[in-house]
Amino acid sequence: MSSTPPGPKGIPLFGASRQYARDPFSFLTAVADAYGDVIHFDLGPLDTYMLTNPADIETVLVSEASKFRKPQFQDRAIGDLLGDGLLMSEGATWKKQRHLAQPAFDVRRISTMAEMMTDRTESMLSSWDDGDVVDVQLEMARLTVEIIVDAMFGTDLDDERIRRVQENLEPLGARFEPDPFRFLLPDWAPTRENREYKQALSVLEDLIWDIVDDRRGTEYASTPASSVAADDSVEGERMDLLSILLRAYDAGEQTEKNLRDELMTMLLAGHDTTALTLTYAWYLLSQHPEAEARLHRELDEVLGGRTPTFEDVQKLEYTERVLNEAMRLYPPVYVMFREPKVDVRLGGYRVPKGSAIMLPQWVVHRSERWWDDPLEFDPGQWTPERTQGRPRFAYFPFGGGPRHCIGKHLSMLEGRLILGTVAQAYELDYVRNELFSLRGSLTMHPQEPIGMRLRARE
Repeated sequence: MSSTPPGPKGIPLFGASRQYARDPFSFLTAVADAYGDVIHFDLGPLDTYMLTNPADIETVLVSEASKFRKPQFQDRAIGDLLGDGLLMSEGATWKKQRHLAQPAFDVRRISTMAEMMTDRTESMLSSWDDGDVVDVQLEMARLTVEIIVDAMFGTDLDDERIRRVQENLEPLGARFEPDPFRFLLPDWAPTRENREYKQALSVLEDLIWDIVDDRRGTEYASTPASSVAADDSVEGERMDLLSILLRAYDAGEQTEKNLRDELMTMLLAGHDTTALTLTYAWYLLSQHPEAEARLHRELDEVLGGRTPTFEDVQKLEYTERVLNEAMRLYPPVYVMFREPKVDVRLGGYRVPKGSAIMLPQWVVHRSERWWDDPLEFDPGQWTPERTQGRPRFAYFPFGGGPRHCIGKHLSMLEGRLILGTVAQAYELDYVRNELFSLRGSLTMHPQEPIGMRLRARE
């Protein structure tokens, strides 16, 4: 067998990059349809191998995960934004920070947050009225920012601070839209985009330090938390992430840079993917009234009009299937990258050390090899009968292996509670006739506002 996998190698220098930058989703679909399980092409200066077989993806993320790292080009691109936070750190640094953060995400602790999540959702609903048109992405982002700051920073953000967060997310996201020429520009180049990015980053860093200063004025080391401790040895200590980091900082185990990197990572990654999942779920439900009606029947049967609790969540099976199906069709993280630390073999081909390995959720989640009618919204894909025998990594919205998303359980609890609370009160109708377009950045965003008209349920 040839050591070089097939792929669009005849495209001129930066040709693939231009296509990817113009429309990453069409590009990924086209090359996956045209070639095999391992596809080789140049993405700008990067020698890239795209994997579309779940077995190969599992090799990279799980069975041979020690042979791979986060790619160095991401260190250069995202390093000044997320630093050595959990998303980007490697080796001993990542292991130390993951171990330190784990109690904040313990399932027992997460289970105590349900009431906070529904309280904040109902507060949002108090500002909605029958017949209003809302930008559902902005509404979901505002709500999930409030929740992640409460859950992980142990505090509230007033309206002004939330506005500052939302206004500065767009310049940050624009910096990471695929663009081969931007990749070549140094960070110090005096472009408008670089200036706006640096200004937005400065605003969010100032906000983080304001929160840290506020919390340093509290008894974060010993005040009983509203949530249970994740470890009996620290019973009575607050176990939100910021409290844990501040105790470690006081003990000399964390630096100010560690604080900044972890909190910036949590602020951005901790709300964005959940907000996008809910946004796409509302859109899909609005386009499929039979699925929306079934969701309402489940909510009526299980909840009967009352606010959902943590104990209700396991009974909301169809609600969870709606979220899973939304993440299948519109995965907020639509592609992941890894870099082999040594030469490896994947799908029968040699992949050299230092190359870029692309793991495209967008392609695999929509492949007819693993899914029935893959482009159709069908929560029935998630019944036990239909999931049986499906490859594990035919679906990986939260990654997988040792570096799977630490916030998976928090996000899924949050999504089910928000969906259940809102859908009991309102039906959301998409106001445009045409499909929205998608924009690639660190995550997959709608290009246009997702306007939804609210219809109060009886």
